[in-house]
Amino acid sequence: MRDRTDILLWDPCLVVLVGAAGAGKSTLAARWFQPEEILSSDSYRARVAGDPSDQRATRPAFAALHRDLRRRLADGRLAVVDATNVTSGARAALLRIAAETGVPAVAIVLDLPDLLVRARNTARPGRLAVPEPAVDRQLRSLRSTLAAGRLEAEGFAAAWVVRTEGEVEAVAISRRPAPRPGTARPAGGGASRRA
Repeated sequence: MRDRTDILLWDPCLVVLVGAAGAGKSTLAARWFQPEEILSSDSYRARVAGDPSDQRATRPAFAALHRDLRRRLADGRLAVVDATNVTSGARAALLRIAAETGVPAVAIVLDLPDLLVRARNTARPGRLAVPEPAVDRQLRSLRSTLAAGRLEAEGFAAAWVVRTEGEVEAVAISRRPAPRPGTARPAGGGASRRA
């Protein structure tokens, strides 16, 4: 049995889930966070277009997600963004909102094996399955990001990378009050960790 991976989050903070479609981001989010804390791109697409898989709704869906994220963080509430977030542009928009509201941002990356991710995506119910070429692009973007060490340079206060189903199951998330502006961060802040 694998040792537990402890992820300590500041509360409030921005939690950015990163991973291809089918990696298990929504499952992890539902396991560790309250529904009102989770801002899911699929849910916002469903609100905008009535269909969580309607990619034509992506721009207005993310505009609404970013607006709600800014409001939550400004109100001093933790927020989890459940989207692929595999591109630096997607993460940069989220990091800007965290910086504007003075809230630390952390990344939890699900870098599971390609075959597992593709199988999970294919098994998604109804129209939630993402076309395989799109999943392949997401996996390439994620690997490029991790190989280049970009998360550390982008401004995340901490980043955790999990690479197997066992590692995901071994994750344990806890919270502590966020430091006041101008005070030191808790030990371990700014570190990138492989779970």
